[in-house]
Amino acid sequence: MAARFSLARAARQLTSSAARSHAPLACQWQSTSALQHRLFTVSAQLKEKKYTEDHEWVEASADGKTFTLGISEYAAKALGDVVYVELPEVDLQVSSGEAIGAVESVKSASDILSPIGGTVTEVNDALQEKPGNLNKDPEGDSWIAKIAVSGEPEGKLMTKEEYTAFTEDA
Repeated sequence: MAARFSLARAARQLTSSAARSHAPLACQWQSTSALQHRLFTVSAQLKEKKYTEDHEWVEASADGKTFTLGISEYAAKALGDVVYVELPEVDLQVSSGEAIGAVESVKSASDILSPIGGTVTEVNDALQEKPGNLNKDPEGDSWIAKIAVSGEPEGKLMTKEEYTAFTEDA
């Protein structure tokens, strides 16, 4: 029986641990009559697809309250032919860094780690019937889950350029 490795562990063998920068979250101030308060909004920085060191990606919806989660193309290539995807349950409460499912391939099995906390609102059931689609379009139609966030995304998220540099350092 093949040993079960986390996606992070398998991918870290392929990448270096060079230092990476993190763009801060944007914050806006709004002034109304005598009351002044701060509104946290999903900035343009977070509306683009962001990547983690564990090779997952997240992308905010237009309203900024729901994020789509998936694995990167790099992770899909590192795993090889995917034969099974364990999806999270809808309405599951997740914390940042928590394993919410798994991807099994002919090479290994890897956990799917959520880089954001919130509630799973939808899963991509098409991956149950055709897990190999994850190899064909991991950053498009083969997303894993949609998560309604309870606050601002936590943890280190990289832009496409930062993530490309991160994976090229391997």
